[in-house]
Amino acid sequence: VRPVYEESLGSKFNLGFSEQKPSTDTIAADEHNEPFREDGKLVFRPGGHGALIENLNDLDADIIFIKNIDNIVPDARKNPTVIYKKMLAGLLVSVQEKSFGYLREMDEGLLPDERLWEIAGFCEQELNNIHPGIAEIEGEALQEYLYAKLNRPIRVCGMVPNTGEPGGGPFLTVNADGTISPQILESSQIDLKNPVEKAKMMRSTHFNPVDLVCAVRNYKGEKYDLLRYVDHTTGFISLKSKGGKELKALELPGLWNGSMSDWNTLFVEVPLETFNPVKTVNDLLRQEHQF
Repeated sequence: VRPVYEESLGSKFNLGFSEQKPSTDTIAADEHNEPFREDGKLVFRPGGHGALIENLNDLDADIIFIKNIDNIVPDARKNPTVIYKKMLAGLLVSVQEKSFGYLREMDEGLLPDERLWEIAGFCEQELNNIHPGIAEIEGEALQEYLYAKLNRPIRVCGMVPNTGEPGGGPFLTVNADGTISPQILESSQIDLKNPVEKAKMMRSTHFNPVDLVCAVRNYKGEKYDLLRYVDHTTGFISLKSKGGKELKALELPGLWNGSMSDWNTLFVEVPLETFNPVKTVNDLLRQEHQF
């Protein structure tokens, strides 16, 4: 397959594969919350796609595109996807350039209040990083806050209109420090027994197809340590089975959920035609998967 595409596109591809590290596996528990054993041995399970943040951290790249492997279409239908991939990347670079410019300025010394409030406006209006009490911060403390908020990885996430597909979606959430920021949440992270929270989820207009473009270097060209931006409190327990016995599995914070919790995040609507999943064999019968 590779030679065919290299010849038709006049390009060379450097392909590689990586797997979840065994060190990210988590211990399983039984229904009584005791370690699950099989033939007297402890059972460890893969920690979910959140474990891949370590693989992502190992990549030597400036910009990284992330997409679910089951979200594909025949070549004849790829044009919309290609166009919007370029659009997402262009927006990412544009926002990154603004962030880098502000960070360079702040590294040179304390900025005047007017300039700091301009940067604060960028954080709130373009990055949707909201600090309810920011009006009470000034001078050096304000600059330190803004610098910390800008000096982190950036991701632009394509979102499609919600048509009832299973999966997460875009939300604004309150962080541990009291600030508000965009996050991708799964239904398992929402208290569906709370009618208010359930109603918010049911009103969601968009769905996460896992279509991300990520910038993982700072303005000096240094790689961010992506493991520093994980919210470890967002892991969860799922119910599985092994050998006919039920077990509880600890899932690490999802790759595009808690594992990227402290990234700067932008949501962009992309057409539904860029989302063509294959979750079951019946999905292959969809029109968009026909040659």
